[in-house]
This record gives sequence, structure tokens and C-alpha cells, in this order.
Amino acid sequence: MKELIEYIARSLVDHPEDVSVQEFRRGDRVTLELQVAKDDMGRVIGKGGRVANAIRSLLRVAAERQGLRATLDVVEP
Repeated sequence: MKELIEYIARSLVDHPEDVSVQEFRRGDRVTLELQVAKDDMGRVIGKGGRVANAIRSLLRVAAERQGLRATLDVVEP
């Protein structure tokens, strides 16, 4: 799942080298924290949060296939 989020984020941003994803697990729950360059925050979040919500939906589906529950947090640099 971490690789999926990295791939999507790197495809969206102007500075793919600044993309980092940290994964935290607690039982069947996974929290992923996505960090991008400050200039790319708007691209990842999107208008009204649409892009971020779409990424979260994809993550949720990937997690359910593995029997997990996942959340995505976009953190500021």
C-alpha cells in the first residue's frame, strides 16, 4: 500500500524526489502519512480535497483486499 501511495503522489507532483510516505501499523489498522514539497500540496489535496479523497478511496480498496483498514494523512512539510 505504501508503494501505491508513493507511485500516485510522484505522478501528480512537480518534485517527485520530495515525496515520502511513512507507514504505521496497529493490528489490522494502517495509517499512512504522505509528505510532499510545500509547492505540491495543492496538487495532492486538489480543489476541495477531491484528489486526496480519491487517493484515500484507492487506498481503502487496496487495504480491504489485504484484510486491513487504512487511512491516509497528508502532512505539511
